[in-house]
Amino acid sequence: MTMAIFWMTEAVPLAVTSLLPVALFPLLGVLDTEEVCISYLKETNMMFIGGLSMALAIEHCNLHQRIAMKVLLTIGTSPGLLMLGFMLTTMFLSMWISNTATTAMMAPIVIAVLKELKKVRFFDNGASNGVICTKNPKVNTVSLSDKDAVVEEGIVDTVNSRKGSSDANADRPSNETICYFLGVAYAANIGGTGTVTGTGTNLTFMGIFESLFPDATGVNFATWMIFNVPGMLINILIAWVWLQILYMRLFRGGMDTGGPEAAKKVKQLIQDKYDELGPMTFHEGSVLTLFIILVLLWFFRSPQFIMGWADFIPGVKIKDATPAMFILFLMYILPADLNFLSWIFKNGGGFAMAKACKESGLSAWIGQQLIVLDVLPPWVLVVVICFLTTYCTEVTSNTAVANIFLPVLGEMSKAIRLHPLYLMLPSTLCCSYAFMLPVATPPNAIVVAASKMRAIDMMKAGIVMNIMCVTMLTILFNTLGSVVFDMAEFPEWAMGNSTGPSY
Repeated sequence: MTMAIFWMTEAVPLAVTSLLPVALFPLLGVLDTEEVCISYLKETNMMFIGGLSMALAIEHCNLHQRIAMKVLLTIGTSPGLLMLGFMLTTMFLSMWISNTATTAMMAPIVIAVLKELKKVRFFDNGASNGVICTKNPKVNTVSLSDKDAVVEEGIVDTVNSRKGSSDANADRPSNETICYFLGVAYAANIGGTGTVTGTGTNLTFMGIFESLFPDATGVNFATWMIFNVPGMLINILIAWVWLQILYMRLFRGGMDTGGPEAAKKVKQLIQDKYDELGPMTFHEGSVLTLFIILVLLWFFRSPQFIMGWADFIPGVKIKDATPAMFILFLMYILPADLNFLSWIFKNGGGFAMAKACKESGLSAWIGQQLIVLDVLPPWVLVVVICFLTTYCTEVTSNTAVANIFLPVLGEMSKAIRLHPLYLMLPSTLCCSYAFMLPVATPPNAIVVAASKMRAIDMMKAGIVMNIMCVTMLTILFNTLGSVVFDMAEFPEWAMGNSTGPSY
């Protein structure tokens, strides 16, 4: 009756009304979320649509820019704190909206801040004394009116003068520029690991894991965040310290940063951009409220350490697509940009491939061939899989790597009777640890294009980042992960018909 009324009155778009069963049937105890979603798409894809719609609403009302500016103003504008602010802001936004969209939004802000820093340092260190580092030796002075043009064209480089450098290196961006842009790219990649909806590979994992182990327990929005958010924060700190050491001479005397005057100018620049947004509108407030409600509904659906709200509705199994569709309906909108369909079809193709490999016995056969690896201690096996995944994803689509590796690892875990999460979840997270090459992820490509850095600059920083993040993941997974996901024993829901040795 409710749907008939909405369809007749068109109080909300017809397509939104059509999604009401996903929200209402599970809440009313009529059907499981999965049973309803299968009439539309896979449940994981329905959850993705809900999360993407919320992300588009955040972008549409410019709430993400307000959050970014506020965080930067709060953390501080000294060089180290400013970079940390960029990274924490990028990380947080990437947990909820597209890594690509987040990086594309942050890149112009970084460019504006770097230009302001160069302007201040130019007058403090160059113009006041008539000494300027230029590409053209004939230029010895620059007037006040020339300041913007000089900085805009990148002629002045007061951060890294490189006296006597060859022409081949003349256009290379300063170390500070490389440092800031790499920080944004790495934070976007790492931030995507924090939530189930953070990146496509996470949802690919959920879809394949549920297909291989339909009775599995232990992995949901809450447990994912409980395990991954601490690791995400540690990896961000590692990236920040490493980039400061590599490019900003941390612990080696530092580098000229312009002093308090530069920090003051940058703070004013960010404050001006924040003021341009004006006071928070009702649109922003409503989107922010719905966003917070959605996160709380996802987190407390079935957190396991306490009774979740879904546990109070007997007889049906409620999954994350139900609150996502409920909030989508409350927003009364559908996204105008339908680019997410390409992701759904690509992911759907991955799910179909995973199912075909399972039904044909290919995944089981490969898993049986890999049983020879059971001579390795489990933690060594995880390290091998993590490094293999990490370096494969540098040159291949993250989603493609996940779709290829995860079904095989699921069958392998059954063959050697090791908890499936012990192999599948680290491999999934390592799909986001692509720090070495511009082609590895869209955020990497965006910052390379925006900063004009060389691929070798990213490789030099990225190879160490890969090693440190995999090491940290291995440590966390064998400590915190064992507690959160209860991986001490091979679970009954994963047994199936497999046989093999037990650890």
